[in-house]
Amino acid sequence: MKKKGFDFYIQGAVQLGIAFGVVSILARWITGNTILSSPQTLIRYGLIGGIGYAFMGGLALVLFGFVARKISYTFTGQMTIGDVLKQKLNPFGYWYMMILLFVMGFYALFIQTMGAGLLLYILFPFPLFIGMTVFLLLLFLIGGIGGLYRIHQLAGISVILIFGTIILIPVYLYMHEGVTTIFEGIRLYHPYLLFTKNNESLWFISTGLLVFFGQMITDRATWQRVFIIKKEKVKMAFVLTGMIWLTIPIAITSLFLLAISGRSFDNPYSLIFELISILNSTVLIFIFVLFCFAAVMSAASSELQSLNSLFIRNVVAEFKPLSTKQQFKYKNSFSIVLIGVLFLAALFLTPYPTQLLFFFGNIYSSMIFAILYIVFNKDNETLPPVLSSFVGIVGGFISSPFTTYFESVWISFLLSGILCGLFLIKKSIQQHSPASLNSEEQPYDAN
Repeated sequence: MKKKGFDFYIQGAVQLGIAFGVVSILARWITGNTILSSPQTLIRYGLIGGIGYAFMGGLALVLFGFVARKISYTFTGQMTIGDVLKQKLNPFGYWYMMILLFVMGFYALFIQTMGAGLLLYILFPFPLFIGMTVFLLLLFLIGGIGGLYRIHQLAGISVILIFGTIILIPVYLYMHEGVTTIFEGIRLYHPYLLFTKNNESLWFISTGLLVFFGQMITDRATWQRVFIIKKEKVKMAFVLTGMIWLTIPIAITSLFLLAISGRSFDNPYSLIFELISILNSTVLIFIFVLFCFAAVMSAASSELQSLNSLFIRNVVAEFKPLSTKQQFKYKNSFSIVLIGVLFLAALFLTPYPTQLLFFFGNIYSSMIFAILYIVFNKDNETLPPVLSSFVGIVGGFISSPFTTYFESVWISFLLSGILCGLFLIKKSIQQHSPASLNSEEQPYDAN
């Protein structure tokens, strides 16, 4: 593969084995939202929420490993999720799905940018626009210019830094403070965190699993990694990633337990301040800040690169053939527009991480059965996946004023599942109908 070709920008240099496949997937899925959502999850749902957050993310990755294996063996030679949709759907279904993918892709990129903005606002005294300018410039250089090859060069460093931080800091602080002292401090000041009979947390975990899995099964960058990991290794790569990933939120939760043991706090975000205040070492503070930005940058650059790939390969190329020079020119222009919009959004909006995590939960949950239908169904049928996801999305949003948010996510999921199930039943009946059986027997009889 030529280094100057656009395919090299999409897929990098080589096919990945298990080890580097795990690193690449971890770099995509350890995000800023994982860090920023942990304080809110801990405070609202206690220890069960913190452990459940880890469980639902890890299990979603493990489950996706089984889907990834089917994708890898069925759609050999493809590069993006857009390639698969083009192969399986008619033009109406293709563009419907592509619009949803771009909406979700921009939303995922927006989440990471807002996470970076929030961290900059919390950690540093200088004006937000200075930090955002530096962050978005690096994002453009890595994800916009560098491509997957450059992202993979930095992925190993990012993952080492992340795991080094979440292992080093808790061990240091627990040895310094003492486990018993920390436990007694939590029991005295925040006994509600130890309350385990919390039905709402179970509702949060089950719904979160749906949202996580919906995110993964529609994630542009994750599909690209499915196509560059060796077929026989792809399932194991995702399973191992899921088992490793679930240690991250638990470690971050333990960090925040350290921060609030023996003291109160103003709001969930102040837990990051509290955590930094107990790090009595400039080196540890520096490592923690690097950890936060490594997580945000690796996830955001992967998303920008995948959106660029989808835009050039599956949108622009549908209307006119492009030379290599034109592909890079269009890609750079698209990146600059995206980054400009993100810069303005980060300056004027201040959403909360858990709201961001679940804001598009209806869309994610309604897409699960649609994508599964496309991947596992042998025929090229547009109506079942398109109609089921559309009804699921609309049903979820219509029901949201009359239900809790978690209930509306489940309504979206169930509506799309019921419709897909009805299509499968209808198809099965048609295949076993007398007319269909007779038409299959005619060639045999003729012989």
